[in-house]
Amino acid sequence: MRTQHDTAHQLQSLTTLYQQGYHSDVIDQTVHKLLTLEIAAAQQELTKLQGRLQAFEHQYQMTSADFYQRFRTGAFGDSAEFVEWSVFYDMWLSIQKRLTTLQRSSN
Repeated sequence: MRTQHDTAHQLQSLTTLYQQGYHSDVIDQTVHKLLTLEIAAAQQELTKLQGRLQAFEHQYQMTSADFYQRFRTGAFGDSAEFVEWSVFYDMWLSIQKRLTTLQRSSN
């Protein structure tokens, strides 16, 4: 079973080869396909999370960004529902960041 370190090492090896002038259509197509699949997966995750966030936003009549900022300052306490909302928003931010990175890489 490959580890994250193994994969990073393999990607670094390919990067080094490409920086030295190597080229392979197979690698180009494979990398493009991987990025396309990862972008689609991230978009799907965001859509699912957006539905959960919208339910909280509707219930409390505020955006998740406003809630999160106030929650982080302790304005809402630590009820299970608010913790859940903050976790979903943390996940949304993380996936959004990943998606932005992937989209920049795919261009």
